[in-house]
Parts: sequence; C-alpha cells; structure tokens
Amino acid sequence: METTLRPLTLGEILDRTAELYRTNFLLFAGISSIYAGILLVLSLLQIGAQQAALSLHTGPNMNTGLIAVSVIGLVVLWLAIFVAGGLAVAANTRAVGWVHLGEPASIGAAYSTILPRTGRYLWLMTITYFLAWFPCVLVYGAYAALLFAYVKPKGLFSPHAPPPDPQMMVVFLASSVAFLFLLAGAMVYGIIMSLRYSLAIPACTVENLTARAAIRRSIQLSKGSRGRIFMLALLALIIQLGLTGITQGFFIVVGLKHHGVLPVWMSVMQQFLAFLTNTFVGPIYATGFTLFYYDQRVRKEGYDIERMMHNAGMTPSLPAVESNSALEDATPLDQGSGHE
Repeated sequence: METTLRPLTLGEILDRTAELYRTNFLLFAGISSIYAGILLVLSLLQIGAQQAALSLHTGPNMNTGLIAVSVIGLVVLWLAIFVAGGLAVAANTRAVGWVHLGEPASIGAAYSTILPRTGRYLWLMTITYFLAWFPCVLVYGAYAALLFAYVKPKGLFSPHAPPPDPQMMVVFLASSVAFLFLLAGAMVYGIIMSLRYSLAIPACTVENLTARAAIRRSIQLSKGSRGRIFMLALLALIIQLGLTGITQGFFIVVGLKHHGVLPVWMSVMQQFLAFLTNTFVGPIYATGFTLFYYDQRVRKEGYDIERMMHNAGMTPSLPAVESNSALEDATPLDQGSGHE
C-alpha cells in the first residue's frame, strides 16, 4: 500500500479510486448504507403519513393536510440529508485514508472516530456551502421576489387575465435575461469556490483541524490541481446521473403521465432503488477527494518521504488520527502539520 504514496496523474488517481472502491466495496458501501438507510426509513414514513392524511381529511381539508405533511416531511428529510450525509462523507473519508495507507479499517472504527466531532464537520460543511452557493440562493430569491411581488399580481400567468401590459412584459423579459446571466455567473463562482474547498473534509478528518483551519488547508493544498479535481467531480456526477437515470427514469416518466402522482407500491419501490443508488455513489466522491488530498500532500510537502522515514523509525510518531490502530490508545490527537 505504501508504494501508492507518490505523485499520481489524474488517470492514476481515477484507477486508484476504482481499485479501492472495488476491493473495499463492502466497507465503503456499508458506511454509506447507514445514511441511505436513514433516508429510506424517513421517505417510507413520509409516504405513510401522506396516505394517512389523505384518508383522514376529505373535501377542502384534504389538500391542506397533505401539504402540511409534505412540507414537514421535506424539512425533516433535508435535515437528515445534511447531518447523516455529512457524517457518511466524513466516515468514508476516514476509512479511505486508512485503506490507502495500508491501515486496518472498519465501519465501526470509521464512525467512532468522526462521531465525537460531528459538530465540527457539520459546521465545516455549512461554511463551505454558504461561501460557495449563497450567491445562487440570492439570485434565485431576488428573481422569485420579483415574480411574486410584481409580475404575478399583474396577471401575467393567469389564463383568464387580459393581455399583459407591454411595460410589464419588458420588465419580465429583462429581469429573466438578467436572472439567467447572473445565475450562470453565480454557478461558475460556486464551482470555483467548491474546488477551493474540495479538500477541506479530508484535511479536517485526517489532521483533526478546526473548520476554518481545514478551509485554509484546502485552499493551500488544492492550488494547482483544481482542474484535475473538477474532472474527477464531473466524472462522479456523470456516474451519479447515469445511475439515477437508470433507477429513477421509469418512475419519472410514470409520474409525468399521472401528473406527479404514483401508486403507493411504486413510490415504495422507488425509495428502495434510491437506497441502492445512494449506497453505491456516495463512496466515489469521498474516495476520489481523499486520494487527491494525499496526492497534494505528496507533491507539496513530500508526505511520501515523511511516511517512509516514519516507518523506518527515523522520525517521531505521526499524528494518532492517521492510524486506525491508534484508536485503542488514549493519547491526545495531534493537530497535524497544516494547522494554521
């Protein structure tokens, strides 16, 4: 395993990602399956609550009860995605680091390592998502406010409204064009910022850094390789979209034909297939980004030489968080060489 600690090309990182994923599939998929299982249970509960709302409420109250259940279920589901998904990414990152360095790894050890620092990882993801994608949210919010406050009251979207005022049409078209340009710029900004922060989770889990220190560490390490990181993320996205299309395409077509309403048995089947997709795809991102993290440390800091010297007994012990076997010791965790 130690022979992999050398500068790798993009193709070699992709090959190594596939190799680790294939040889440690049960480990990585097992970590992601906990997150996917939580989403599955919550989704099935939401389907049951919606059916209960339909049976308990009739007439004008039916839509109100269904909307309330759907909104509450959506909020709970998104919270679960954020918390459980974040922990699964951190746990997979920790497991990939161990396997890549030839250390023993297990599902329990990965989660037991990251759970005490749950708040740190969630705060890190909150900061990075906010810094990267808040401009997109701002552009969407401004456009939606314009539509609801100015355009909709004028009757532009009403089928029985009189012909719209030409001035209002000019405002609507101009604001729509501006929205598209601003949204494109905000998305480019979000992608660039996400690439800057792409190694923050590996830095936080491996070196036990605080959220802000991990962000600074990611900016430093990712410099010069963000194009390669983008290609990895794009490939993982294509795989995810492909699996989603294969497993969910049929349900999307049926939903469109039936105005978004699926039979209960079909909704349940859809959630079980989504469970498989989330289980299989989740480890790809964590594996690839963690390998990039180690590759950048090798390129910028000579981490491969540092590791070989340590194995030869020529340097003091590496931070305890680097080793799974060190979990049994009660030594304090070092902050790592990148803590600013």
